[in-house]
Amino acid sequence: MIKYVALIVVAGMVAGMYGMSGVRWTFDGPANVGQDVPSEFDILYQTNCSGCHGADGKGDAARGLADPVYLRIADDATLRRVTADGVPGTAMPAFATTAGGPLTDGQLDALVHGMQGRWAGAAGASDGNPPPYSTATAGDPTRGGDAFATFCSRCHGADGRGGAGGSSIADGSYLSLVSDQGLRTTVIAGRADLGAPDWRGNVPGRPMSSDEVSDVVAWLAARRPPR
Repeated sequence: MIKYVALIVVAGMVAGMYGMSGVRWTFDGPANVGQDVPSEFDILYQTNCSGCHGADGKGDAARGLADPVYLRIADDATLRRVTADGVPGTAMPAFATTAGGPLTDGQLDALVHGMQGRWAGAAGASDGNPPPYSTATAGDPTRGGDAFATFCSRCHGADGRGGAGGSSIADGSYLSLVSDQGLRTTVIAGRADLGAPDWRGNVPGRPMSSDEVSDVVAWLAARRPPR
């Protein structure tokens, strides 16, 4: 009887340690018949990402990650860096333990590989030739005004303050919460959850070039209030 009680106590202590240390394991062993066993990616994503990016990765408060265009321009190194280090000045926090977050290197790798493996190969992922995720060439805000009028004003209004098809994107409060890279990513990949097209869909038959994307970002950034 004493040995039996001791085993129960030890088992409880082990379970408690796992519960307090966070989700740091994968499910091994066979699943029950008819029961889906969540993968490590499922657990990590639901615990750390779904609150902003949506339970299915399709977007919510933040852009969707289950977006083949986004995953085409953002390579593994980019996804890992943004997840690990966050984006200063925005609502995206750092998740790496080295930056004060909850995730180990192995868990970061599991998230990145899970996103690419599950969502990058969706239909349309290889269509077109999107502009690069980032560029060393700075945009020109003057040219950006012309590019905005051509590609963006139909939805967002001539001054970017909102129109029949889109919200205000020249609002200082919004621009204070988004980085230049975030703006570039949205112009290229769109926001399907908000009905915003990608770089190909603003003007039929005329996709945006990388320079035009940079110029629009520069035009918007020039309207950001000083920090």
